[in-house]
Amino acid sequence: MRFLAPLFCVLILPSVLYAQNIVYPQAKRSEQKDDYFGTTVADPYRWMETNDTPELTAWIDAENQLSRKYFDALPIRETLKERLTDVVNYPKYSLPWQKAGKVFFSKNDGLQNQSVLYVMDTPEAEPRVLLDPNKLSEDGTVALQTTSVSKDGKFLAYSIARSGSDWNEIFVLDIATGKTLPDRLEWVKFSGIAWYGDGFYYSRYDAPKEGGDKLTTKNEFHKIYYHVVGRNQVDDRLIREDRENPLRNMRASTDRDQNFLFISDSESTYGNSLYFTYLIRTAPPSVRHVPFYLVPVVTDFRSEQSVVSVVDHGNGDSFTIYLLTDRDAPNRRLVRFSPDKPAPEHWVDVISESDTLLASVSCIGGRFVATYLKDAAHEVYVYDKDGKRIREIELPTLGMTGFSGEKDSDVFFQSFTSYTYPTVIYRGNLETGDRKEFFPTGINFNKDDYTTERVWYTNSDGKKVPIFLTYKKGLKKNGSNPTLLYGYGGFNISVRPAFSAFRIPFLEQGGIYAHAVLRGGGEYGETWHKAGTKLQKQNVFDDFAAAAEFLIKEKYTSPEKLAIQGGSNGGLLVAATMLQRPDLFRAALPAVGVLDMLRYHKFTIGWAWATDYGTSEDSKEMFDYLYKYSPLHNVKAGVNYPAMLITTSDHDDRVVPAHSFKFTAEMQHKSGGLTPPGAITPAHPVYIRIETKAGHGAGKPVSKQIDEAADVWTFIMNQLGMDVSGN
Repeated sequence: MRFLAPLFCVLILPSVLYAQNIVYPQAKRSEQKDDYFGTTVADPYRWMETNDTPELTAWIDAENQLSRKYFDALPIRETLKERLTDVVNYPKYSLPWQKAGKVFFSKNDGLQNQSVLYVMDTPEAEPRVLLDPNKLSEDGTVALQTTSVSKDGKFLAYSIARSGSDWNEIFVLDIATGKTLPDRLEWVKFSGIAWYGDGFYYSRYDAPKEGGDKLTTKNEFHKIYYHVVGRNQVDDRLIREDRENPLRNMRASTDRDQNFLFISDSESTYGNSLYFTYLIRTAPPSVRHVPFYLVPVVTDFRSEQSVVSVVDHGNGDSFTIYLLTDRDAPNRRLVRFSPDKPAPEHWVDVISESDTLLASVSCIGGRFVATYLKDAAHEVYVYDKDGKRIREIELPTLGMTGFSGEKDSDVFFQSFTSYTYPTVIYRGNLETGDRKEFFPTGINFNKDDYTTERVWYTNSDGKKVPIFLTYKKGLKKNGSNPTLLYGYGGFNISVRPAFSAFRIPFLEQGGIYAHAVLRGGGEYGETWHKAGTKLQKQNVFDDFAAAAEFLIKEKYTSPEKLAIQGGSNGGLLVAATMLQRPDLFRAALPAVGVLDMLRYHKFTIGWAWATDYGTSEDSKEMFDYLYKYSPLHNVKAGVNYPAMLITTSDHDDRVVPAHSFKFTAEMQHKSGGLTPPGAITPAHPVYIRIETKAGHGAGKPVSKQIDEAADVWTFIMNQLGMDVSGN
């Protein structure tokens, strides 16, 4: 509570602010209209889809000045920033991984903008810095993305992203000397780095056309290339392309022993095909003059499969391939097959499907470590190579875990985290079951002062579904607790219990952090995912509203004390639910949201989301459905909507910022029929915060994360009327 003393005046300040009027920046409204199956739809802010115009730049500057004035007027903002800087300032480690006898991991000392990559030449050696991304830019906006070590442990291939963009560049580093080689590969996107021989496979697009906008132009014709270390990118050999299907992504991977090349194609965020070829039976790509033959495993896109391990039974003539798949098994299963008979009808179950989602499988020491997602929290079991369960690996509490290890070594590394449990790294032995802490957490946070409970709300389909509530012990269910409800509900993604130091100031002030499990996610397998897609997407919004109603009914909170937050697809969730049920919430925070459901598929990789959303071009039925909930098209004039803080970034080329720009302009335009025009009493204001030199979220410098969190919590605490006096 030490940071609370200077904040006594905050309870008085809002009444002063509310007595004033705010004039929103005026955004031009054009006469643009489009016809969808006979329905005319106005799109007055179409001009906001074009980046870097003087008019848009002026509007962005004016909006940022408006929101900055609001944040800076509240004394709590600087005090929150100080507290956030304090709680974030502790060493944080990634899950270590092993290759060629070496151990690699990332570490952030506390306030470094980017985590630093370290290497231990043996598991017992002292770590040394291998690559420090903080030296790649003065402001910390260059982030390390993908890393891959050659089979012999000589080279590290790594990709970087600038200013949060999805566009990557690949470089090669000599691990012994720490020197970066001249290799530089551009226009890389949605790519792995798969080593084989004296180079690696990677995926890229052609360079954008002259004058094209690389941050908004639709991504088409993904290709796989092979790069030989030391050569120029123009000499890279094209391995795979598909001129008939421009909207497909391709990804290459190799097994640890580099006996096989696997190629996975995808048309969306769910479902993939899978092919392989024998690398040991072909000439290396650097000398090959003809394409290799790909053996099909799965050629449609109605299921997902990923390679877990390849076992060589000797002499390179007999192999077994292990796959994790949801084909004919919505909760997933581990299967095996011979490369000579790869079709699904020849697959043999190793770990059969169960009532619980099989989230991931690792092959360590000739055994399988299987992580299950049981009611949105992890459980872990060890199986032998034939699928017999050996034992459970117990976890400290409700949370999430991860494993790394080699198939021929019993040594493993494990991470564990939960809402009140800062990430801890273990090193263990799978044979003996021994495990001890490898890296300490080091954070000044007493987890015993807080608790997480998994309770059950009834969703709109009548099903009991978990919601995780984290708060300070001693909470009273009197309906007056400030609460932040978070949700996602899409793309088969499971939002799992994880620690964030950025939530500590809110919890210290008596806030409840609530995370609701929603249809559309992956918590209960593919059936659960499909129940929140396309013509069933409304289920997700209804579930989120049901979670809010539960919190209110059970007197955890009340509408005046409830804020909602979500990012990307979760930004859509927050905006759509807020527009449909404004009575439930005091504040809404959609971040980098998909908010124009009629045009989302026309930008960058948006077309890949169609399996979850459908598109306005599919059919009249699909258009009508999207039009009915699309946030941009469902703002009504004169409605007393919750206060809103919309956040986006200028370099977001995943969900382009035009979504947030257009939605903000529409919300502000229809905010109330007040006098004078464009002026409001800011009891329920609409603000937008537009970050510069940042993207969809990945790789954002710690300094920018702290600044953004200070603004976000300032908004939440102010809008929820939190007593920050410390009384």
